[in-house]
Amino acid sequence: MHSELCHGKPGICKSMNPTRGAELLKYLRKADFVGLSGDRFNFDMNGDGPARYNIIHFKQVEKEKYKWIKVGEYYQGELRLQMEDIQFSIKNPTPPKSVCSRPCERGQAKKYVEGEGCCWHCFNCTQYQIKNPNDETHCINCPRGTTPDEYHEKCNHIPEDYLKPESAYAIGAMSFCSCGMLMTLFVVGVFLKNNDTPIVRASGRELSYVLLSGILLCYGVTYALVLKPNDIVCGVQRFWSGFSFTVVYAALLTKTNRIARIFNASTKSAKRPSFISPHSQIVICGILISFQILINAVWMVVSPAHVMHHYPTRDDNLLVCNSYTDTSYIIAFFYPIFLIIICTVYAVLTRKTPEAFNESKYIGFTMYTTCVIWLAFIPLYFGTENNVQLRIATIAVTISLSATVTLVCLFSPKLYIILIRPERNIRQSMMPIRYSTINKTTGSAQSSMMAAVIVTAATCNENEKVMNNVSNENITSLY
Repeated sequence: MHSELCHGKPGICKSMNPTRGAELLKYLRKADFVGLSGDRFNFDMNGDGPARYNIIHFKQVEKEKYKWIKVGEYYQGELRLQMEDIQFSIKNPTPPKSVCSRPCERGQAKKYVEGEGCCWHCFNCTQYQIKNPNDETHCINCPRGTTPDEYHEKCNHIPEDYLKPESAYAIGAMSFCSCGMLMTLFVVGVFLKNNDTPIVRASGRELSYVLLSGILLCYGVTYALVLKPNDIVCGVQRFWSGFSFTVVYAALLTKTNRIARIFNASTKSAKRPSFISPHSQIVICGILISFQILINAVWMVVSPAHVMHHYPTRDDNLLVCNSYTDTSYIIAFFYPIFLIIICTVYAVLTRKTPEAFNESKYIGFTMYTTCVIWLAFIPLYFGTENNVQLRIATIAVTISLSATVTLVCLFSPKLYIILIRPERNIRQSMMPIRYSTINKTTGSAQSSMMAAVIVTAATCNENEKVMNNVSNENITSLY
């Protein structure tokens, strides 16, 4: 100020006498010098001198002993601290952080405090949620078939699961069906070896082989059911299950229908009924089976079989065929069940046939048992909606069990005669003895009619021509 106003003149010049306060303040604000202590002095924009502080810490150095220690300073607007000299306590030397909110842990979302942009609360996402990567304040659900990782940061795919051959369900079902297939092949072998014996001929060889083929197909279904699902396997399973059943019960229905027509005709005429020859029986059986093929074809066009992922619970990712996830798989069994019902009705109607034709009794017992099995199957099927593997195993075991009932009930009596009582495997034992004296209880015309039909029924499978007007006395002599 003196330099600018007095231009180097010593003392107080006229321009500084008197000195105006406002002008003096202007020059004081610009003061900047090094003081006697060696520190630079100046005023800040607010007119305050430089702030300088020593930061001391009342530190516990020993038990019950404290000491003031300089741990830093504030000088020229800069804070310098020796953090290593600061302790919170002897037990916890590191001081706590002085913040409004600590950073959230991995997988946690933030909920900001209203009106405080720097303060928030952390919360965990639920079991099947992850933190939204685009919004740290929200959690999002993982899609079905996935679960969160350990830190709820991303969704991981659940490994596919399906009915594997090494599972307990599959092993049990395959063991059962394998035993059944061996038994069936044994029966086929015995029948082929004794193909021309009376017991085999009288049982209807052609339909018996069709029936045994259907039983083998029923057992084979299990192996298809335990394959890893894909579109082709799903189609094979859907077709095979219903088709194998249809082959079995179409053959049984053809048998029972033939027996019923033979003995119903005996009350009306001595004429041999039509369509009871082996060739006719095969044609009828084939027509019945063709309906199931048509049903499967239409079903495949309307609702193609395909593989899909099924999520009965949030922790499951099952690879299954689409038919197993609802009740549509029952469509494959509608027609076979219809055949079972009709066959059961015929079995009831023919339960009082002559002893030599009592295969209808075995068929009846087979159908009664089969009905019980399927009545038990229905609640099991609908009760395993959330356990598809058990549902598939239930289908496999039910089909195999039905095939076993048919095999045992219909073929064990024949095997008993062939293998254990071969002396009974003769033509005479196949003839209806109880009708040898039928003329004692009925009129001669009706007796002749019944006898003629019996001879026809007993010999039609061998393609033997027997005269329909055989008399009672001739029938008696045959026995």
